[in-house]
Amino acid sequence: MEIQSYSFDGEGMSPVYKNSTWMVGIKNWKPANDLGAIDCIERHNLTDELFVLLNGTCTLLYAHEGDEGLRFGTVVMEPFRVYSIPRSMWHNTITTHDTKLILIEDSSTSSENSDVMTLDEQQIAEVKSLFN
Repeated sequence: MEIQSYSFDGEGMSPVYKNSTWMVGIKNWKPANDLGAIDCIERHNLTDELFVLLNGTCTLLYAHEGDEGLRFGTVVMEPFRVYSIPRSMWHNTITTHDTKLILIEDSSTSSENSDVMTLDEQQIAEVKSLFN
């Protein structure tokens, strides 16, 4: 028996460990997570998701659905704190080039039990206004 270690230095997210219960991924900057490129949000309908900021800057973008549409908000992550995204909460990450996150979620989380919503021009403008 040996202790295993995992890393990922590429662009975007890569699962580095998975068992029958949970998955750990490393998420680095990718162009789609720049503020100027944000065009969607996602939600996981059955499972929570955890993020830990290790390096760089990350702002969690979230949205609540209401009678009048989506209400957006942000949380600026602090390094080495655990942030929990509850199941069914719309979210995305806004990152800088030096960002490195740890992502932890149930191993059953998949595209079959998650949704992605493309934002329209008005919603994108609203998201960007949160950063001014």
